[in-house]
Amino acid sequence: MLSDLVAGALADAERRRAARPLELVEAAASDRSPALDALTALQPAERVKIIAEVKRASPSRGTLAEISDPASLAVSYETGGASAISVLTEERRFNGSLADLEAVRASVSLPVLRKDFIAEPYQVFEARAAGADIVLLIVAALDQSTLQSLFDLSTSLGMTTLVETHSADEVSRALDIGASLVGVNARNLSTFELDRDLFGALADQIPSGVIRVAESAVKTAADVAHYRASGADVVLVGEALVTSDPVATLEEFLVV
Repeated sequence: MLSDLVAGALADAERRRAARPLELVEAAASDRSPALDALTALQPAERVKIIAEVKRASPSRGTLAEISDPASLAVSYETGGASAISVLTEERRFNGSLADLEAVRASVSLPVLRKDFIAEPYQVFEARAAGADIVLLIVAALDQSTLQSLFDLSTSLGMTTLVETHSADEVSRALDIGASLVGVNARNLSTFELDRDLFGALADQIPSGVIRVAESAVKTAADVAHYRASGADVVLVGEALVTSDPVATLEEFLVV
């Protein structure tokens, strides 16, 4: 599944590149206001922090919500107390777009994450051109050289990188490139099975000074509390927010 998602994302990026060459995207990226400081926004605090996700669909769950106005949803997230906004921009299986990201960026003052299957530089420049402050790099999708080069490019553009892991080896690889924001995804992106305890099994390998993000398998405040008790500084939440009253749900989750 992961290899198919990456291949599709690269094919879609190539289609966009044909209409908008790299040099135009680079120019648009340089014209953007500087990226917001996501590490400060997500730094550990007395209570858990939430990255709230604009997510229409997923390969495992199908359609979750129509979300005709992603900007309005993002404003609700900010109102509810989220510390950052994640926007799914993958087109084929998540029904997202860079237009969603641009709309969200224009509507909120929080750092915004481009959530996609990023595997080459064009996508990183696209992210900054669309206003992203954070980009996602998935360790399982990239060899170490590519992971490092995309991390370095993102950093050179002023963005923070959320480096996503699924195993002890991947956590080590994330730390080796200098990641300051490391996610552990409970969802295996090859099988799409969930293991809510994976975060707790890996958290101790992420040193102090590196922000720990728990991803996936969040339905209730009890799930957030479970991650918090396991050492999560930040929890990324998508489905639970787009299928409920986002403000009320965020307020409930943020009590943890």
